[in-house]
Formats: sequence, structure tokens, C-alpha cells
Amino acid sequence: MKDKKILVISSEVVPYLPQTEKAVNSFSVSRKINDNGGMTRIFMPKYGMINERRHQLHEVIRLSGMNMIINDLYMPLIIKVASIPKERMQVYFIDNEEYFNRKDLLLDKDGKLQKDNDERMIFFTKGVIETVKKLNWMPDIIHLHGWFASLFPLYLKKLYSDDPIFDKSKIVSSLYSKSFEGSLSKELSEKIEFDGIEGDLNSISDLNFESLTDLMIKFSDSVILSSENIEGSTASSIKKHSKNFLDYKDSSNEEKLMDFLLKNID
Repeated sequence: MKDKKILVISSEVVPYLPQTEKAVNSFSVSRKINDNGGMTRIFMPKYGMINERRHQLHEVIRLSGMNMIINDLYMPLIIKVASIPKERMQVYFIDNEEYFNRKDLLLDKDGKLQKDNDERMIFFTKGVIETVKKLNWMPDIIHLHGWFASLFPLYLKKLYSDDPIFDKSKIVSSLYSKSFEGSLSKELSEKIEFDGIEGDLNSISDLNFESLTDLMIKFSDSVILSSENIEGSTASSIKKHSKNFLDYKDSSNEEKLMDFLLKNID
């Protein structure tokens, strides 16, 4: 893992958010990579509940100021950064007042999906990709965590397939147990098509957890089962798309995890 560049993308990371399975794993895997000589950069949304003063976030002016076009609307992108205390890891925060300046994360106080999660996903996806391009940082592996990152493989393989920054990047997706009921906006497919991505969207016609996970698996190079209780539909998708995977038991073994990640690098 020495000197390999790993781009970690997650909707939740400790210590900035409560200790959910995803938030803890996003941090712990990144630390294991660093401890094994790898170089990580972590990206996550900058939710309103994150205390900027306590965590010493500051805006990176040279990276901010871009506008992401979301369904024909120009949405300003703000990039903030912080260092995890006692760790050699930088975390980049994707910020936009309309999409992320609220106390709730992806579900509202009643446990229902935020109505604009479709646009938030697209903004987060394009914001991370464009920021990494601006950093001119070529990742060997892009490690995704959870359903909110499920559009990254599609965008990287379809919209950014010719970009030299990601030319040799391999996508490894960590999959978690089902975390929401219901469906995203039915307009998500249309908004993706607005970006010039056509076809390959049949699997997200229902826009639920299962279809987003299937889309993520389809365009990833390999997957990691990061929850003990994974739905049968996820296992079926892995088999259907013939993906290499690391099971939950082995994913908690540092040596096996590092070996699995390294096998994805040419």
C-alpha cells in the first residue's frame, strides 16, 4: 500500500458525525490505509450540524467558486477542509447552502428521505470529481462508502471515462445494510440524462435502496461487504454483475483488507 493514493468518499465520517457503522468504517479503513503507507484524501458533505469552529474547518478559496450545473441550474460549490486530530488525514467537505446547510443528514426528523436527495447526490458526485481534478491528484483507488455515493461509478465510467486524472483509478465500493425505505425523486434519471449520460439507467427506475445499490455494484470494479447483515438483493446483484467481493468477516481483517484493495491496482 506504500505511496498508493486512495480517494475515500462517504456520506458520514467520524469525528464529524455520530458513530454509525458507516461513519466509523469510513474513518477506520482510511486510518488503516495510512498506517500501511498509503495516502488518503477523504470527501464528505458539509452538513449544517457539523460544528466548523470545533473541528477547525476552513474554506479553500482556490478550490471554491465553481458552479455545478444541476438540472440546468447553476449551484455554487464551496470546499472546506480539516485535519482529523492525531491523524495524518485531510477531510474535504463539499458545501452548498441550499443542499447541505440543514441539521438533518439524508433523512428528515421523521426518518423519511429528504425530498432533494437526488440533486444532492448529483451535486456531491460532480463536486468531488471536479475538486479532485482541480487538485490534480490521481487516485489509484476510489473507495466509496454507502448508497449516497452510488452515482460515482456511473459518472466516472460514463461522463469522465476519458479524463486522465481517473484513467487508472479502480472503484471499490463498500456496501452496507439497508438504511432507508421509500424512493428518491422520480426525476433523478432525467437529471442524470441532462448531464449527457444516457442508457444504463433502467436499474434505477424504482429509485429505491436496492436499485441504487445495484447501480453502484454494476459500475464498480469490486465491492466490500461492510455490514454483517447484507440484504439478499445485494448478494444477487454481486452475482449478476460478476463482481469480485470481500466478505464481511474478511473486511475486518486489516491484512486481508489491504490485500484486497491492492489487487485492484494495476
